[in-house]
Amino acid sequence: MSSVKIEGRQIGRGHPPYIIAELSANHNGNLDQALRIIDAAQKAGADAVKIQTYRPDTITLNTHTPDFQITDGLWAGRTLYELYEWAHTPWEWHEALFAHAKARGITMFSSPFDPTAVDLLVELGAPAYKIASFEAVDIPLIRYVASKGKPMIISTGMADLEEITEAVDAARAGGCAELALLHCVSGYPAPASDYNLATLSDMAARFDVPVGLSDHTIDNTTAIASVALGATIIEKHMTLDRAGGGPDDSFSLEPDEFAALCKGARTAWEAMGTVDYGRKSSEVANVKFRRSLYFVKDMKAGDVITADCVRSVRPGYGLAPKFLDEILGKPVKHDIGCNSPVRLSDVG
Repeated sequence: MSSVKIEGRQIGRGHPPYIIAELSANHNGNLDQALRIIDAAQKAGADAVKIQTYRPDTITLNTHTPDFQITDGLWAGRTLYELYEWAHTPWEWHEALFAHAKARGITMFSSPFDPTAVDLLVELGAPAYKIASFEAVDIPLIRYVASKGKPMIISTGMADLEEITEAVDAARAGGCAELALLHCVSGYPAPASDYNLATLSDMAARFDVPVGLSDHTIDNTTAIASVALGATIIEKHMTLDRAGGGPDDSFSLEPDEFAALCKGARTAWEAMGTVDYGRKSSEVANVKFRRSLYFVKDMKAGDVITADCVRSVRPGYGLAPKFLDEILGKPVKHDIGCNSPVRLSDVG
């Protein structure tokens, strides 16, 4: 399977999960809050912070016609334009955000939503690009992003197998040499039962790319479980306050929860390890407490060992219990006291 490298960090099988804090709209229109989320993500242990690069006029149309009305869900009662006006990250903030992330030692990249957004990110030196789930069907956008020669991550929420294949083919045809896919459910929030994490291993095998999870559940269980099933990237929304009232706050993790995600995901990866039936370093000191054979009667030289003379007990200083049948009926070579371990040298 191929791998992806973003700012020197290798992503793929054999490497710890790459954890992305999605800032999205959780700045709530406040640049200082966006900067503080970057700080919190770095402190929590995230590898990267991702933003979104669009303006309301580059992502939708300013109209109140029925097609553009949101009638249910978190954002019911708004038009698409109103939602994106509320949620977007102003382009004039981008330079400050990238500079702040660099100063904090955390990678920043973005999801562009049209070619002008891509051009802005090129100017800022973005090290990678994310294609959002809703844009996974925008083949011209994918080709344009791919032409920039940077690693790409494509989120697959709502996309069926044919559409995912088209997106992958477009990225590769456009020049993308480092591609990853994120399994995603585009519900906000999404129930864990919708995730079908078994899809991860099939996706990895089918497309020969690193795979990960864009997680919209409201806790960490699904994301951590995904690591055991092959997820090499985890993306999760992060906020300073889930009750902050912003567009995405209600389904985002607060800093302590995000730190727990980072720790849990990396622990899950460490626990996976490799196929190994050997004794582990943490077990060595406990071997002596396993069961073994002990004499439970005083024995004189020449006495024959019978079933009532020995028992399998803890600790493990005597012969292993599997040798019981081998020693029964044989004499002991010398006097042996009760509660002594059975040794081959004792048996005639």
